[in-house]
Amino acid sequence: MTDDDGSAALEFITVGVILLVPLVYLIIALGTIQEQTLGVDAAARHVARALATAPDAKVAAAQGDRVLADIAEQYGLDADVTEVSMSCAPVGVECPSAGAVVTITVTTRVTLPLIPALFGGDDAASVGVEGTAVQKISRLWGTG
Repeated sequence: MTDDDGSAALEFITVGVILLVPLVYLIIALGTIQEQTLGVDAAARHVARALATAPDAKVAAAQGDRVLADIAEQYGLDADVTEVSMSCAPVGVECPSAGAVVTITVTTRVTLPLIPALFGGDDAASVGVEGTAVQKISRLWGTG
């Protein structure tokens, strides 16, 4: 017969810490990724709406830049790694233009928390996220 008095508490604490630390890190990492995902989705949607509601291309570009900067600030998107691309359908029309369907895609990279920037570890431990929005531009866009 072995004497097990007092070892259950120690085992519970040891196993609890071993399981709890990765679980807490997973929750923090997934929360960070979700925040950035919501940010790029909101950025794409609001930039597309700003382009579609602007009176002309010059104002559309200014409004799109301003909206993107505001969304990036609100959601903590890193401006250095955030990219915006725009395409229009039908193919061959000037983008943006009246009657076109504009597609805005915003992409960024999310660095996982608590990963040091030492030896490029932050680049290896990053997740790419992308948000896309499609908006129809009025036939009367840019006419007045």
